[in-house]
Amino acid sequence: MSRANSKEETSRVPISVYISQHAVVGRTKERSGHFLIVPVGTGVGEGVWEGRSPPEVLIAMEETLAEQEDRNLNSSSSSSSSDDDDEAAEDLRIKTLEKSVAENPFDYDTNVQYIQSLRKFGRLKQLRQARESMNERFPLSSEMWQEWIKDEVSLCRSSEAFTEVEKLYERAVQEYLSVPLWCDYINFVQEHDASISQCSPDGISKMRQLFERALTAAGLHIIEGNKIWEAYRNFEQAICLIMGDNENEEKEKQTHRVRSLYHRQLSVPLVDLRSTLRDYKLWEAEQGNHNDANSEFDGVPSNIISAYKKAIEVYNARKQYEEQISNPDASDSERLQQFMNYIKFEESSGDPARVQILYERAVALFPISSDLWLGYSSYLDRTLKVPAILRSVYSRATKNCTWVGELWVRYLLSLERLHASEKELSNVFEQAIQCAFPSFKEYLDLFLTRVDGLRRRMSMVGSKEDGLDYVLIRETFQHAAEYLLTECLSTDDLLHLHSYWARLEVKLGNDIVAARGVWENLLKKSGSMLEIWQSYISMEIELGQINEARSIYKRCYSKRFSGTGSEDVCHFWLRFEREHGTLDDFDLAQKKVAPRLQELMAFKAQQETKGDLASVVNKDGPPAASAPQKRKIGKALEVKTASWKEKEIYI
Repeated sequence: MSRANSKEETSRVPISVYISQHAVVGRTKERSGHFLIVPVGTGVGEGVWEGRSPPEVLIAMEETLAEQEDRNLNSSSSSSSSDDDDEAAEDLRIKTLEKSVAENPFDYDTNVQYIQSLRKFGRLKQLRQARESMNERFPLSSEMWQEWIKDEVSLCRSSEAFTEVEKLYERAVQEYLSVPLWCDYINFVQEHDASISQCSPDGISKMRQLFERALTAAGLHIIEGNKIWEAYRNFEQAICLIMGDNENEEKEKQTHRVRSLYHRQLSVPLVDLRSTLRDYKLWEAEQGNHNDANSEFDGVPSNIISAYKKAIEVYNARKQYEEQISNPDASDSERLQQFMNYIKFEESSGDPARVQILYERAVALFPISSDLWLGYSSYLDRTLKVPAILRSVYSRATKNCTWVGELWVRYLLSLERLHASEKELSNVFEQAIQCAFPSFKEYLDLFLTRVDGLRRRMSMVGSKEDGLDYVLIRETFQHAAEYLLTECLSTDDLLHLHSYWARLEVKLGNDIVAARGVWENLLKKSGSMLEIWQSYISMEIELGQINEARSIYKRCYSKRFSGTGSEDVCHFWLRFEREHGTLDDFDLAQKKVAPRLQELMAFKAQQETKGDLASVVNKDGPPAASAPQKRKIGKALEVKTASWKEKEIYI
């Protein structure tokens, strides 16, 4: 190849390649530092004229790279500015969400968004506080617990940190049924608890207790329960493997434990139970108990065969229900209805443990379904009556469905049945009245339930609970009277509340003056209601206070009441004197009410006369008018009549 050809070929080599081949030449006296080797296709150095000498090319390239570096610096500065803007925007968003949560702490979605924003920007201290605050108001989903625990595990560097994470797991598994969460808990303890990894007796005992708790909570879960059973067996089998050859007696005990676990699992209706049976036979063969692999039950004890067949039968009866609630194409309402049908079937089967775990599966998916919580709590009150379970269910139910007054009422009744302390009952009641119920009737039921409980416990012979005094009942009634506007309650509800209050002032408070004060205060607000006066009088008659009852009649007989009430109260007074008074009392009452009745009759006659005149005018009709005007007037009368009828119907 000639020198000319060589030069021509050289001039066609891409600049980037050329620089990479001559990188050593990248220093000059005026410019120090290494030149960069630029990949092909970056655009840097491309387009340099052909025919330049290598030094010229290098100088041009250095200038090009300097320009590129300036652009990169500007770009970096712009990027940094953009990052600052993003951080400022996120900081503003966090502050906005923080304010929203403070203003409305029971807004579930806002709490979740606040936690997500804090987590995204790694604000750990605020994040912990936000999670704790939310969990005080709501049960957290299993996914939120797993996320929280994952964050804490990443910081777990000491035994104290391990203990804190363990406490989080304990709280997590108490809120919603989640097999994955139980499995995570089991794995975490196995990996981080030194006493377990060293197989100390205390560590092994602790692990077995945890497995048994997991089985109690989720071992009957038809679809996922086998994960816990399998993990438990693997743990016990691992202990067998690390035992020495000279520990024959201990090995035999451990083998019995594994066999017992297999037998227990084979009696539980779970998915893929036939696979568990095959594993069991293989394990028995490894222990030297040979069996025919082609025979399903060869080597299996007869009692286990019977339990296994029963479990398969139970599973098959529920298989269709499991398929329905697992259908991914079904809507939420359809799935909820399928759960209801499944629960109804389980209740008819009569196994409380299976009913409970099915309710737990349902509320984990539909936590704000009040029908589910009402059904679940009612079933437990009737059937299980286990204090710890009842407290857990009612606590979660009222946190999820704060607006359902019936749940709060049942919660208080359930705690009373469990002989809960006054402190616990008072705390639940105070939480309840802070909630927003759709009607005042629900608040009234709540106040009356609270009073009922206090009355029952105070009335029990020989039981004087510390801090339990009639003052609590009086304060509850006073709170109710202030909280519940008289205009918002029906007459029956209003009378129920105040007559109950007055009666307890006499029977438990031994204070008849206070009982009269109850009615007097109500009369100041609603003195135009005859029913209130009558209830007040009835109380005095029941207490044998005839003169007091008479004085009340003297106060109210001349008042104006709605409907025929003004006449009725006069007749009531006469009847009262006929049954309770002397002849002089009766004569005095007659002397008082006679002119009042005459006055009322005259007023009634006057109203009837006015009504007759109005009907005559309407019958004769308006003066003659043109046809169009008549149609117009007739139309107006029709509208007015229709409006009156609508009003009458509304009333």
